[in-house]
Amino acid sequence: MSLDISLLPKEFHPDNYVIAWNQQGLVGSAWNSLIVAVCSMVLVIALSLPAAYAFARFRGWLRTAGTGWILVSQVFPVILIIIPLFLILRDAGLVNTLPGLILVYTTYTMPFALWMLQGFAAGIPIELEEAAAVDGASRLRTLTKVIFPLLLPGIAATAMFAFVSAWNEFFFALVLMQTPENYTLPIALKMFIGGEGKVALGPLAAGAVLATIPSIVFFSIMQRKLVSGMLAGSVKG
Repeated sequence: MSLDISLLPKEFHPDNYVIAWNQQGLVGSAWNSLIVAVCSMVLVIALSLPAAYAFARFRGWLRTAGTGWILVSQVFPVILIIIPLFLILRDAGLVNTLPGLILVYTTYTMPFALWMLQGFAAGIPIELEEAAAVDGASRLRTLTKVIFPLLLPGIAATAMFAFVSAWNEFFFALVLMQTPENYTLPIALKMFIGGEGKVALGPLAAGAVLATIPSIVFFSIMQRKLVSGMLAGSVKG
């Protein structure tokens, strides 16, 4: 038995996209994924940004302990925390709910996001803040007019990481989401795998292609922020 495998498709079947769009509740699941990804991304940035700036400016044992906590939190595998996490969410009434999944993604993504933003914040010279203080700027004005514009590339990179992590995540959603109306997109795509390992490869591949479109659109919107703002908050002499 031989397989005729080619890098390029020999035929194009648009009906697979129609099947993928109409079956398995793909549209509703994509909407759920979008809600979860956007909300968790906003929460991750809102919570990580001030903490990252504080860690970057602190000196001494507090900074060392905080950085150590960030690194240690990434050591534990997901399978180790899923059972206690499920029990906590069950007691809180958040199993099989989108807010519960948003909370899980925010908690799981925030340590790495904090570590990323801390690196960007540490790269901003403290002399810029001192110069702003000499010019009479308040602490809040310095943060909003000097520090924040310089952190835009880091915020964009962290936002992309948080969004894509939540958009593509499978295991947490598989365990916590129990009804089809709350399925996220990766779980809906799994439904193309039938019993006894039978796979509808055409609709599954078409659904996977459709699932990448929001990530591509989001990257195209955010990529310009990666290179902007590098000198937006600097002072001219």
